[in-house]
Amino acid sequence: MRAVVLLFVHLIVSVAKLLGPGGGKGLLAETLLLRHQLIVLTRTRERAPNLKSADRVFLGLCSLFMTNQRLHRTAIAVRPATILGFHATLRRRKYRRLFSARSRGKPGPKGPSPEVIRAIVEMKRRNPRFGCPGIARQVTRLFDVEIDKDVVRRILARLYRPEPGGGPSWLTFLGQIRDSLWSVDLFRCESMLLKTHWVLLVMDPYSRRIVGFAVQAGVVDGPALCRMFNQVIRGAGLPNHLSSDNDPLFTYHRWLANLRVLEIDEIKTVPRVPVSHPFVERLIGTVRREYLDQTLFWNAYDLESKLAEYRAYYNEERAHASLGGQTPSESAGDRLREPISMDDYRWKQHCRGLFQLPIAA
Repeated sequence: MRAVVLLFVHLIVSVAKLLGPGGGKGLLAETLLLRHQLIVLTRTRERAPNLKSADRVFLGLCSLFMTNQRLHRTAIAVRPATILGFHATLRRRKYRRLFSARSRGKPGPKGPSPEVIRAIVEMKRRNPRFGCPGIARQVTRLFDVEIDKDVVRRILARLYRPEPGGGPSWLTFLGQIRDSLWSVDLFRCESMLLKTHWVLLVMDPYSRRIVGFAVQAGVVDGPALCRMFNQVIRGAGLPNHLSSDNDPLFTYHRWLANLRVLEIDEIKTVPRVPVSHPFVERLIGTVRREYLDQTLFWNAYDLESKLAEYRAYYNEERAHASLGGQTPSESAGDRLREPISMDDYRWKQHCRGLFQLPIAA
């Protein structure tokens, strides 16, 4: 009986809506909407029904012909997550349109020019042992173009592909064997015939300049050490102070007497602490890593001539991080090199092709 009364009441309400203005369209839309909701709810789902794109479009069109009160009662198939997701999408679109760039180009600053990129890749190809900081310093010094080492790293990671096989080519290797090798302070190296040679290096820590090399084949004693030191400083002037480590060779009577004659004060480092003599120790490692480990020498004369070539390259061409990208010669007060044009330059070989740097064409 109760169901019949409810059906009769719904019938009267439907007739009243039908007779009202726009009632036919509203009643038809509500009926179709309810039928579609029943179809959606009867689908076999483990959880709440998933609406398809067609379902969403149909629900939106039908809601245009219904009043707000009836829309609240019939919107049972739309979950709150759907409304929240739709609102989040609208919010993202709003702020994207308000704050995104108007231009169609890629965002961010422009990268280096194609000429700079080609020069960086070519310098790395010709000098495989150059690191990103070293290449950045060389480009800044030679072309007067400020570039960061991280930019160089990204360029090389994208464009540089090392050739198979490491080490210098045969032409470079054979060219190095003709003459000599080099080093810093007093250290030992072996010739191609495994003959022991001692190298004395004198450098200027302020300007990082290599004053010179001296080579002794075989055992070094007091007279030989004095001869090597006098050979290095010949024509280069005399310092006021000389820093040396606690090697027994630097405690010989002849060595100390030679310094007194030259009026040079000797400063000793902390015993058994190599970091107290940092510049010479680091320079020895640089010479070994960049040059001596990449070539061979026959005798003392061969080694002296090669070290002379490396000294010229190190003092006049190699950029140093501790000197702000300058060379030791420029740091000592020599005339600064004019920047090279990116459109007109050529490559010059140093140390028989072991290093290659651009120069003005």
